[in-house]
Amino acid sequence: MLKYALIIGLFVLIFRWALGEWPWAFLSTKSTRSQAIFQARRLLRVESGASRNDIIAAHKRLVAMVHPDKGGSNAQVHEADAARDLLLDELPDEGARPE
Repeated sequence: MLKYALIIGLFVLIFRWALGEWPWAFLSTKSTRSQAIFQARRLLRVESGASRNDIIAAHKRLVAMVHPDKGGSNAQVHEADAARDLLLDELPDEGARPE
């Protein structure tokens, strides 16, 4: 019995390390937008508190790797652009000025 508990515990830790979330987090239903944001952060490899500059820098690094001139495809560049735009839209307006 202890052997099974250790195997399950090891599986849970590997799952957390590989995907960045606990296994039971996937049991709850998330909205489509929050899933898209999670995927965008994962694609660009940025944390949830990433700044505008962090997102733009991560986008530039990714596009440099997946650009068609470097062996990537247009679809990969468009996916990176969509991830960047989604994450930038989620940031609070820093430059909003009252009129």
